Amino acid sequence: MYAVTLRKNAQTRRFTITASENSGWEVREEENSQLVRQHIYTDWHRVERAQMGFALAVDSLVDEGWTDA
Repeated sequence: MYAVTLRKNAQTRRFTITASENSGWEVREEENSQLVRQHIYTDWHRVERAQMGFALAVDSLVDEGWTDA
């Protein structure tokens, strides 16, 4: 549904939103394969806000030289 992976040198950042089996959406942020943030939302508006936050973070990282992996 939403997946962005960025790389800079040996570092990796991953932002994902997937439909969960429990009638909701799983929102995950990972850094170098370690979980930074994970939430399960059942309210679509919270998912939209999380996606907007991810988009801002991705734009900022790209400005810092991170590239799509």
